[in-house]
Order: sequence, then structure tokens, then C-alpha cells
Amino acid sequence: MSEHLPQPCDLLIEAGHVVPVQPHAVVLEDTGVAVRDGVIVGIGPRSEMRADWQPARTVSRPDAVLIPGLVNAHTHNPMTLLRGIADDLPLMTWLQEHIWPVEAAVIGPQFVADGTRLAIAEMLRGGTTCANENYFFPDVQAQVYAEHGFRALVGAVIIDFPTAWASSSDEYFAKAEGLREQWQGHDLIGVALAPHAPYTVCDANFERVAAMSAQHNLRVHLHTHETAQEVSDSVRDHGMRPLARLQRLGLVNERLIAVHMTQLTGEEIALCAEHGVHVVHCPESNLKLASGFCPACALARAGVNLAIGTDGCASNNDLDMFSENRTAAILAKAVANDATALDAASTLRAATLGGATALGFADRIGSIEVGKQADLVCVDLGQLETQPLHNVISQLVYATGRHQVSDVWIAGVSRLENRVLVDMDIDGIMANARQWRERIASVRG
Repeated sequence: MSEHLPQPCDLLIEAGHVVPVQPHAVVLEDTGVAVRDGVIVGIGPRSEMRADWQPARTVSRPDAVLIPGLVNAHTHNPMTLLRGIADDLPLMTWLQEHIWPVEAAVIGPQFVADGTRLAIAEMLRGGTTCANENYFFPDVQAQVYAEHGFRALVGAVIIDFPTAWASSSDEYFAKAEGLREQWQGHDLIGVALAPHAPYTVCDANFERVAAMSAQHNLRVHLHTHETAQEVSDSVRDHGMRPLARLQRLGLVNERLIAVHMTQLTGEEIALCAEHGVHVVHCPESNLKLASGFCPACALARAGVNLAIGTDGCASNNDLDMFSENRTAAILAKAVANDATALDAASTLRAATLGGATALGFADRIGSIEVGKQADLVCVDLGQLETQPLHNVISQLVYATGRHQVSDVWIAGVSRLENRVLVDMDIDGIMANARQWRERIASVRG
């Protein structure tokens, strides 16, 4: 028991269990976390925390586990409005014959704003507090994320053909620079460069991306090695595999967020480890599009930082990181033919601190540590589906559903309370979704 006077704080969260993620695989029992000015200022046994802190508000969840907010490390969140329009198709057919034509007809600032808002609501109810975004009109996305107090790394798209966002390479890069300048130093919003893929970006534009990334220390968020066809086409067109081409162009480094990576040799895995490349595993999207299997276990064992993402709702079809984590862990075992591959604690780490590290946010989020931002999630493990509770971390990865998320905070601000979203117009979001359904149906005929 402390003898000094208790210190004031804004919030004291008491949970039956706390999984801080760092240190690895640790579970703290009957623990309190104190928050002041959006920052974690104390962690300890509940009785000690009650003696040491005088909170303006206490939230007590004795049947819950408190975890860091989940980081969805690869999203196209406005595509929530395209959920289910072109299912059961291979990637290039899905893209070229369905997604791109519909986007060309409907995409614009309002589509992006409404889709992003729908995604934020879905993510919050599923315990996700941060997204790595890759879509057009990133200026609109950034405004909507900031409006709702949601943390995001927003990607400035670079692609070789005109879109509603930009009509030329120079305009794509000018808008990327404007986005960087506008959001530089923001508490919640960061900016990355998002060249779409090796098959849609030429060498000259990749070289401009590499130069801008190095100059401003920007992450490069890129789909690559997603399918066998992508790799064979690269060999045909460039005389080398995509990763070798990226290395030649100066992009294989610690700023690269390489998404999907289902087609990798042992040498390529070693290259990623050597140069600090971050890999985002999107198992459900890859499975649904039959794109291949990311060798997640081999990457992790080689020392590559592994993160987890859902991809967009047009190819997943949800933003459920609990489902994604379970799939990632189970698929890794099958791919490696090893039941010990990507264990539960390592999976949860990939979905939190791994994602934060990939985005360049690890100094702020991804684990429950004093000095970090209070991006926190309470998950109710007292329900029938997660009883009896033999192992908290295993239960989180293998048995828990997103419906068990009870409370969410971002930078100490309540965003979900007892399953109720805070300061979000759910009726309006639903009405907008229905309007877009009708408009997209009319476009498709």
C-alpha cells in the first residue's frame, strides 16, 4: 500500500486480465491501468492502483481482458460500400471487370467519406483502433478519421493511370506532398506513400516514391508478390521478380510495408529480414481470391516484422480482426506443416505491436506500457463461448468473436462504451449505406 497521496488521473480501467503484449505472452491478473491526458501513466495490481491514483472516472470490467487496440495494417476502408458486389472471382477478373468499373462510376469525395465512416463504426465495434489506409481521396479519409478520433496512417495513392483523384503522375505526387504537409505532426493521422502495385507503377514513378520516402521518412504501403501471375508477369516484362525490381529501384528497406507476399522464396524472405521490410499478412482476402499463402511462420522465424490486415470489404468481406487473427494463426500452421507455427501470443503481437511497428507508430501504440497512448480495448471473456478460461491469450485468438468487445478508447477517449458507439450517428451511417447500394445497383444494371 502506497503511503503518498494519490495522484489525479482522468481514467482508471480495472480488468480481470491485462495482456500488455510487451513483455511478450504475459497476462496480468486483476490489474488497473491509469490514463491521464490520453497517455498511460500507471499499470499495477488493482488494490495498489486504487491507492495510488484518484481518477475522474473508473471503469471496472472484472470478467474482461484489456488489450492494446488492434491495428488493421492493410485496409481500403471506403470499399465497405462495395461489400459483396463481386464475390467468388480471381483477383484480376475481380479488379478489372468489376471493381474498377464500379469505382470509375461512383468514386468521389462523398463515397470515400461515407465508406470511411461506415468502416470506422465497424472497426470500433471489433476492437480496432488504428488502420493503415490505401485508397483514393486520402485527404477526405484523413478528415473523417480525425473527425471521429480514429488513428490512421493514410496512404497517398500513386498509380500510372488517371483516376478521379488525379490525372497525371505529377498531380499524384503534388497531392501526396500536399497531404504530407497538411497532416505533418498530427496526433492521430500520419501519411504514407501508397504506390498501388508493381504491375500498375512504372520504374520512374517508383524512383520518385523512393526519393520522397527517403527525404521525408515516409512509409511506402505497397501490394506486392500477391499472386503467381504478378510474379510471372514481372519476370516477363522486367526480367526479374517484383522484389528484385523494388530492390533495384531503392525501395527494399525499413520503410517498406509489403502487403500480401504470398509468393516468396527463401532468398526473398532473407532479403526482407536483412533490410527491415515489414510484411502484412491478409489471410482471408488471399484465401477468398485464391491468391496464395503468405509464409507467415517462415517470415517471423527469419526475424521479419509481421503485421495483420483484413484488406478491403470488397474482397474479405469484413473488417473483423478477431476472425483475421484466428485465420492467420491456423493457416500459418497448415502452410508450415507445424502446429507450433505462429502461436496465439505471436499472432496477437502481430495484430497489435507488429502493426504499430510496420506503420511507424510503435513509440505510441501497440502495447500497454507507461508512456504510450491509451489505445485500449476491453474484451468480455465472461460469455458462454469463452468459458472455461484456461488460457487468456489462446482464448482471444482461437475462441473470441468481435461481438465480445465491450469498450474501446483511443488516446484515452471513449469510442465504444458497453457495446454502444460514442458520438457516431449510426442511423445516418446506415441510411447512407442503403443509398449507395441503390446507386451502385443502378450503375451495374
